[in-house]
Order: sequence, then structure tokens, then C-alpha cells
Amino acid sequence: MTKLKRLAVLDDRIIGIQRPISDSEIHSRQADYPLLAPVDFAKKYRDVLFRTVSLTYEGKYHNIQMNRCDNPYCKWFGLEQHRFESVKGKPSRYRLSGARGGTSHAIVCNPDPTTTIGKVTWNCTTNALSNWSIAEEIKRLATHDRVQDWEPKYEFHRETCTKHDKTPFATPNHFYRRGKSSGKSQKWQCKTCKKITNVLPERRETTTYHQQRNDILPTYAALILNRTPVKRVCEILKISSDTYYRKLEWMYRRCLEFLERHEQVPLQNKQFDSLWLNTDKLQYNLNNVRKKGHGSKFFDMIEVKKPQTNIVVTADVDSRYVFRADVAYDWDITLDNIERDTKELCEDHLHEFARKNARLRFSYAPQPPTPHDTESMSAYMSLQQEFDNRKRYIDGLHVNATYTTIAQLWHLQKAVKTKKWRFVTDEDYSLMSAIYRVFSKEIREGVTHHFLCKIDRGKSLRDSYTEYEQSIRDLKTKDIVGSIAQRIYQH
Repeated sequence: MTKLKRLAVLDDRIIGIQRPISDSEIHSRQADYPLLAPVDFAKKYRDVLFRTVSLTYEGKYHNIQMNRCDNPYCKWFGLEQHRFESVKGKPSRYRLSGARGGTSHAIVCNPDPTTTIGKVTWNCTTNALSNWSIAEEIKRLATHDRVQDWEPKYEFHRETCTKHDKTPFATPNHFYRRGKSSGKSQKWQCKTCKKITNVLPERRETTTYHQQRNDILPTYAALILNRTPVKRVCEILKISSDTYYRKLEWMYRRCLEFLERHEQVPLQNKQFDSLWLNTDKLQYNLNNVRKKGHGSKFFDMIEVKKPQTNIVVTADVDSRYVFRADVAYDWDITLDNIERDTKELCEDHLHEFARKNARLRFSYAPQPPTPHDTESMSAYMSLQQEFDNRKRYIDGLHVNATYTTIAQLWHLQKAVKTKKWRFVTDEDYSLMSAIYRVFSKEIREGVTHHFLCKIDRGKSLRDSYTEYEQSIRDLKTKDIVGSIAQRIYQH
């Protein structure tokens, strides 16, 4: 029988990430940190740019290395870094460009030193990303859409019991059955020490375990689907806001259980000939809530009240079935984690693509200037004040939408089996770059195509609709002419 479920957490280790840097390199960083200027320190440890990060997922090993050319028209598109040892000067396929004017570092395609025949390189640039941080985002998305069996640790015996190693699951003859509790959980009593222990019921035995006011769920779900505000729902159902959010989490968990039983397993066994997918980003304003005891009547030491948050959605164009919808917000990370990683890995002196937390709004915690640091004390104090101010708000940080999109498409690539991929997006660089990085091999093989939708905002709605209808007629005419030509050719 199915056990009760709980939401998965990071400690469940659904994905295991192998740290891409060794202990000796960490000791070397900590030794060089007070001796080198930030520029020299970052330059010395920038070789992680093209270093592969290994992870294990569902019993398989995967390598993450997304710093490749993302221009499909370039000869180096989708190819990893390579050094041409047989050529004079030993040039590489890519070089690293510096960050200017607040922009991030980028990899630049070098000309092909071996031949000029066929495809050429376009001196194109691709934003450099942290492979380690991409792996961490993949792990986050794999955890947040899973449920695990709820298996608490039971104490079936008293401390003085001589049968402390016996359990009713393995040796039920050492226990008495003492009926069931009001929550339909089975009671077991040890025959030796007489201790009574309740065991969680099975899923079929109860759907209301640890749930009160279960009668409001149908109305509650209907109100949510009709976009009723939180306060109004609480007024109608006469519940507190705490009950509202606990019911919301319960419904979310039950939806994940339904997906696990009825959609994930059938999807793994389904083979598609082709899939037309639409990937897009939605934006909404997230309430920025202060922690208890950190309120203020003044407008000092506050952040934006409703910061903009992205949600990345991938759906089937024909059926409108949503494969994944992921929020670019990590609510498990804390600033204490950022501080710990910064001190251990010396991330404040590294380039952004070399940091473990590059995907987050605060990729490192500010540290006091070192003897050879170029940062002034006033600049450090300003950054530290901004960092400390964030601690006044609830835990969690916004994630760069490019990292979330890459992680979502990576999961989609592993979950869906299809011979041909067809992506439809608007002209959003984060979406385009993510598709070209994750599906670079399929694009080079010609089984994946990207259709770009662009809008001419200078046209009126009437002109746009007229052009839309004309395009449909043109496509149908071309299909008819093409089919006739094909029949003539066959005959």
C-alpha cells in the first residue's frame, strides 16, 4: 500500500553533485587570499570556466559543461574548449573576454587555425556561466517537484527493554495490535516492555491525517482557481492566514502525488515522433516580507516592497500540456549559507563564472578588504549594509532566470523521449541561450529547430491580424503546391 508522502528537501539528496574543486585547491585559495590582489587571485583560479561538473541523477552520471558557443551559425557552436597542440602557438577554440561596464565575462570564438574550408567562425561572444551553479539549480528543481515517503523514526521500546532491535514491520510476533487511533494510525505494543507506539497510516486508510477543517477543501480550491485574494478566502471560509497556507501546501503536495502516479511514469514510457514546445517567462511581483521583529515605521533600511520575479514555463503547443513551470526563486538558501561558502571558497575574489552561487542575487558575502585589496573600506561597508539589510527579510533569494531556464530544459531533455524537438520562443536571450546550450548536440544533428517569434510594434492590431491571415493562406498554398510537385515527381 502507498505510504503517506511529504515534500522532498535538499537533505534527501535526489541529485548528488561532485564538488568540482579539490581540497588541495581550497587550501591553496585560502593561502593566496591575503597575499594576492583580487585581479590576480581571480586570474589564477579562472580555469574552472571550462571544468566539467559531474552529478548523479536516477542512478546515472551526467556531466555539466555549458560554456560553449551558443551561435548556431558558428563553426564552434556547441563544441567544448579545445587546444590545438599541433598548430604553432597552440591556440584554443575560445578565449575569455574581460567584463566591462558592468557586463559579465564572455567567451569569444577564435578563428579555426586548421582550415578555412566550410563553416567559419564569427568571432561571436557567449556569456560565461558557472557550471557549478547550473548543477546546483538542476538539483533545486529536481527537489522541489518531488515527494518522498514519510518515514519517521519510531521508538517501539523503552530504554531498558531487551528487545530493542525488534520492530513490528520485521517481527510482528513480538508485538500486540492495540487497535487504531482517531487518525486511523495502527497501535503496536511491545510484549516485553509494554510500550505503545502509533505508526503512520497508509494513504488508502486516510486522506485527512494531520488535517483539520477538511470540509473546506472543495470551496478552497475553487476560490484559488478563481484568483480570489488571500484575505477574501480567509473571510469566506473563516480561517486564519496560517491555515490558508498550510492548506495550500497540502494541495500542492497532493498534486505532486497525482503527477507522480499518473503522469511521470507514463511519460517515461511514451515515445514521441516530434514535440512542439513553447518556452516563455512570466513576470509577477513577489511580496517582500520582513522577518518577525524587524519591522520599521520609517523608510530606511528597506528593500523593494514587491520585487519582480520570473517563472519559466514550457508547454506543448498543440495540447497546451504544461511540462514544467519553475519559479526563479530559491527559498531554501539562506545568507548564512552564502557567508559560509564565501569564507570557505574565497568567492568574493573570484570571477562570477567561478562561483558556486553565481545564480543567486547575492553570489557572495562581502568581506573586509585584504592587505592587497583594491576595494575601499567605505565600498565594503556599503555592500555589507545591503547584505545585512537583506537578513531582515524572509529567507530565500532570487535566481538568474537563465540558470532556471537551463535547469528546466535539462530536466525536460531527460524526462521526455522524442525524435524531433521544435521550440517556439520570443526574442529573449536567456531563453535562446538556454536552448542552444542544452540542445546543442541535437541542433548540430538537425533534429532540433528553434522558431523565433518577433513582433513589429509599429503595426496596428488590424494590420497584424490581416498579415496573420495572409500568412496562413500562403503556408497552405505552399503545402498544396509542394504535395502536387511531390506526386508529379513520384509518377
